[in-house]
Amino acid sequence: MNDLPPLRDVINRYDLGARKSLGQHFLLDLNLCARIARTAGKLNDTNIIEIGPGPGGLTRALLDAGAARVVAVEHDHRCVAALAELQDAYPDRLEIIEADALETDVTALVLAPRRVVANLPYNIATPLLLGWLRRITDFEGLTLMFQKEVAERLAAKPRGKSYGRLSIITQWLAEVRFQFNISKEAFTPPPKIASSVVTLTPRPTPLAPAEWESLERVTAQAFGQRRKMLRSSLKSLNLDFAALGIEPTARAEELSVEQFCSIARTTG
Repeated sequence: MNDLPPLRDVINRYDLGARKSLGQHFLLDLNLCARIARTAGKLNDTNIIEIGPGPGGLTRALLDAGAARVVAVEHDHRCVAALAELQDAYPDRLEIIEADALETDVTALVLAPRRVVANLPYNIATPLLLGWLRRITDFEGLTLMFQKEVAERLAAKPRGKSYGRLSIITQWLAEVRFQFNISKEAFTPPPKIASSVVTLTPRPTPLAPAEWESLERVTAQAFGQRRKMLRSSLKSLNLDFAALGIEPTARAEELSVEQFCSIARTTG
């Protein structure tokens, strides 16, 4: 990695001004990139998928950490060209794919065991995560950077202000560990808020039985009126709260993931 040009030189040479339309904020601090790679755990026997590598800071760190193989999906053709010299330095371990990550089945890119490690483009981070959660057991884990407020929602517990639909669907399928924050000043250009790194480890089985669509429908209805009591926000479901062991005067933010799953099972 020491023989590679500085990231700022790469950005200047390939005119990689970050594009707001692509949600780009480049992390150029190689020490922070290395910390993210270390957070992902042992990589030398794992195939890594990276989304939005940009000029390649995290890509370099993953390769330097010994990742068996890295497949980086990049939508910006300028960055694809810039990453070519990194690919030349690691021809057997790095592959660059020019594609829209939202339209890409990343599980088809590498064999298991596979892990996603990425500084996700902010404007598509949540849709990407929801797509991966639907097939979460195909991954060994996900180590992802989000806007801080999104990371807080992923890890939030009942009764917290950040607890909501995303908390429930994520924690239903994976164990969430909030790793560390990264100051907005670490990025080029700086985003409006700080970022956070989160690790998601797939549960062997969901936390409680439920169907995705039913759970999504119930949580949308409950949190759509989060300050209302459940007897009001979920009135149209005609629930037997006593049979469910749930207080009808409770609010959505007070219920556990398992309790939402029990409601979802009754609505089928």
